[in-house]
Amino acid sequence: MKTLKGPSLHLAQFSAETAPFHNLPAIAQWAADLGFKALQIPAWDARLFDVATAAESQDYCDELKGQLAQKGLQISELTSHIFGQLVAVHPAYDAMCDNFAPPALRGNPQARTAWAMEQMKLAAKASRRLGLSELGTFSGSLAWPYLFPFPQRPEGLIETAFDELARRWRPILDACDEQGVNLCYEIHPSEDLHDGTSFERFHELVDHHPRCNILFDPSHFVLQQLDYLSYLDIYHERIRMFHVKDAEFNPSGRQGIYGGYSAWVERAGRFRSLGDGQVDFKGIFSKLAQYDYPGWATLEWECCLKDQEDGAREGVEFINRHMIQVTQRIFDDFAGAQIDRQQINAMLGIA
Repeated sequence: MKTLKGPSLHLAQFSAETAPFHNLPAIAQWAADLGFKALQIPAWDARLFDVATAAESQDYCDELKGQLAQKGLQISELTSHIFGQLVAVHPAYDAMCDNFAPPALRGNPQARTAWAMEQMKLAAKASRRLGLSELGTFSGSLAWPYLFPFPQRPEGLIETAFDELARRWRPILDACDEQGVNLCYEIHPSEDLHDGTSFERFHELVDHHPRCNILFDPSHFVLQQLDYLSYLDIYHERIRMFHVKDAEFNPSGRQGIYGGYSAWVERAGRFRSLGDGQVDFKGIFSKLAQYDYPGWATLEWECCLKDQEDGAREGVEFINRHMIQVTQRIFDDFAGAQIDRQQINAMLGIA
């Protein structure tokens, strides 16, 4: 069995224009002072990271790793969620997703998709230069607006959407394979890969590509009312990244999982800081230890109530408390005895 690595911190929700969150050296020092051991860096955030330079320059990558090492930190993974989102955008979301793309590409969905696919390939190259084996992302979504439709979906709609999704992602997965990097899709509502069934559909269409893997975040399963412990039993061989994020689901007579278009603080399903929600992290960390999860436990802060700096400070202690240092011996070894084959046969009544 393996002991999980951590705690790591996903920087996406923390980077800002104000110190100490405005550049990588400053935010790294802040995270190190809190006790984090690694950083998960969003490859799209130019305040923290230059993905194009990292893809081509080993010197840049070595210098970045050296700066973090001086603070007692390393890079756990890169994430590429914004790039992944732009690989597949339903027209209903064009205007909102255009904000993620360079200004020259806005209003041009085809050019935006092509740019996003190239950014994904750059992120894979950058991961290799940084010595990383996992890359987190979103799948994007073509079919999501038709999740619960009326009138009913026309025959072939979902099949066509997933065929196209697989067509776009297959060359990216092949590029990841060339770099020795696993692409880990965060299973997430609003993405076409939002549960086990949708992941399996996609996984089959990319011919069970060995680089097609999963970023596990239990908070999204609480909001879907999906059994996340059983999910670990089913998909543990594909899970290569782990966001430690809490959530709660408190349905009422007025709303359930759809939330009634309410603001986050008023929804039945809400993201919470670690320890403030309903996720069974003891069960999750036990399952991950049991299944030899090889990666990092990474705090992702998203809470509708608590200040993010409080959430980060409390999150370090929470993850450390839940980490299981796996045993190197069996607890009942003290009672063991050396038994030869003849004695075993005698115990079983075998002549």
